[in-house]
Amino acid sequence: MSGRFSGRRAVVTGGAAGIGLTVARRIVAEGGTVAIWDRDAERAAAEAATLGGMAVSLDIADWPSVEKAAAETAERLGGIDILVASAGITGPNATLEDYPPDAWRKVFDVNVHGLFHCDKAVVPFMRTGGYGRIVNIASVAGKEGNPNASAYSASKAAVIGLTKSLGKELATTGITVNCVTPAAVKTAIFDQMSEAHIAFMLSKIPIGRFGTVDEVASLVCWLASEECSFTTSAVFDISGGRATY
Repeated sequence: MSGRFSGRRAVVTGGAAGIGLTVARRIVAEGGTVAIWDRDAERAAAEAATLGGMAVSLDIADWPSVEKAAAETAERLGGIDILVASAGITGPNATLEDYPPDAWRKVFDVNVHGLFHCDKAVVPFMRTGGYGRIVNIASVAGKEGNPNASAYSASKAAVIGLTKSLGKELATTGITVNCVTPAAVKTAIFDQMSEAHIAFMLSKIPIGRFGTVDEVASLVCWLASEECSFTTSAVFDISGGRATY
């Protein structure tokens, strides 16, 4: 099938649902092949089968598992051209003084350490191919900080910093690294949030509604394509006017 992603091999973490799944479907629809990396083995396998791709069940917080997944994916697909790092968790809603230390560590294990593992694991394969597109999913919370969500906000700020650093490291290699900072997009991740926190997030969006997964996927797929050839280390806002820098 011809298309924008014809012949490209993509890894999408958190690809069994939400933004990740929408991105995976679009990449396949535009000619690419996708490996879905997700903790939900059953759903990942079902979605991968529908897309004609492969599924890998793993915990991205565990480096050996991620390293093995990257090697297996590259062997089966013949390489890795694209990574969309979409897996993440919100953690509880609580003031910092009441925030459980174990929950703080878990948020960072997934959102920061897990994303670091995935980025690190795919770079050697992209270097070998002389081409790569890495898109890290951050959040507007990483720019502005949401009250009662200190771990999530801090973790997404770390993703922004990691993206800027890695993009500069790889600037002359043919590999671009960018991130997107959505405002709240109504997906299953809302199940982890309180109603009060959801209402707070909506109140901060000038457009007056939550974003959609299709809107975010449109931006992600441009960043994941050959069209994004002179942009790296950048942060792309998609927040309904909430943040403009």
